[in-house]
Amino acid sequence: MTHRIAIAPSGFKESLSAARVAEAIAVGVRRVIPDADLDLIPLVDGGEGTAEALALAGGGRLVPCTATGPVGDPVASHFALLGGPGPLTAVVEMAAVAGLALVPPGLRHPGATTTYGVGELIRAALDAGARRILVGCGDSGTSDGGAGALQALGARLTDRHDRELRRGGGALHELEHIDPSGLDPRLARTELLVACNPYNVLCGKRGVARVFGPQKGATPAEVELLSAGLERLAAVLTRDLAPRSGVAIDLRTAPGTGASGGLGAGLAAVGARLLPRYDVLLDGLDLDARLARADFVITAEGALDHQTVRGKIPAEVARRAHAAGVPVLVLAGTIGPGAQDVRAVGVDAYSAILPAPMTLVEAIGRSGEFLADATERAMRIMALGTRLAPLAAA
Repeated sequence: MTHRIAIAPSGFKESLSAARVAEAIAVGVRRVIPDADLDLIPLVDGGEGTAEALALAGGGRLVPCTATGPVGDPVASHFALLGGPGPLTAVVEMAAVAGLALVPPGLRHPGATTTYGVGELIRAALDAGARRILVGCGDSGTSDGGAGALQALGARLTDRHDRELRRGGGALHELEHIDPSGLDPRLARTELLVACNPYNVLCGKRGVARVFGPQKGATPAEVELLSAGLERLAAVLTRDLAPRSGVAIDLRTAPGTGASGGLGAGLAAVGARLLPRYDVLLDGLDLDARLARADFVITAEGALDHQTVRGKIPAEVARRAHAAGVPVLVLAGTIGPGAQDVRAVGVDAYSAILPAPMTLVEAIGRSGEFLADATERAMRIMALGTRLAPLAAA
């Protein structure tokens, strides 16, 4: 009997792309079941690797360029131009220019990092002729509400003295006015879509600064400053930009407004549509049918914890596989508080891949090896269970 196994993982941040994760898992499976029928389905969530993955899937190409990185220095970046019929479509991956991986550990202060480069990539895509731009949100190192992107697109953000606001979320509490007269006029003729996690909102108790600020290096005091700044930004966006763009959503709490440190809200204020990321990013993969054809599904992510069920790839894969009655195993770099919640969305088992305590640098450097080994261990345990099942039934 041939075993049909679908391998549908996300990437491991700052370590392995989704494609490399899938390949490492496949190595581990074949050590135990050499003739397994494997369907590798690397998945992206809008973060690292999104532009490349969609370019490959859509017959497109990556366009290299240089843009302003999250700490203000130029970085080598890219966007994608997709193939196919219809208007020329570009994919701007915010992580490729404002991602946490581009922020040196000693400079991880989300009050100072900027999305200015995201606006530059959008302008570069417009220069390339794109009339439909998909912005992938995820893995951000910023918390400026998209203010930097708006500045790069031509908006003028000023304080009460009419001085240009400095970049970074730490300055947003000083915002007094946004002048949209300099915005790139091509935006009005371009379909701007934002693929985002709908669980992420800009403000409130579950606002993006409170949920993700500490992960990006913010102290408790900085979290409160960022939260106050994003509240101020939402108010000024609603007053100065949203009416001009015909925006009807609540920029404080609408689903997706908190995507990538609030980039979702900033782009929504100039007319972007905020869309659930998997509705956009999985289009064309025929994922449901491929999972339903499998006997077993393996997915993976870097950290399995309470946030996984709030729109992460393993939860989305498990939900879809569970609907088809297919069992799911999750492999994770680390397992944190709340990991057990994934059972409620269809995960049958999960396991960490690290064989022993070690430094983060070593874990990242050997993650492919650890993934293959962990997969082999899981498959051997499953094989043993299969052999023991007739004895238990006797």
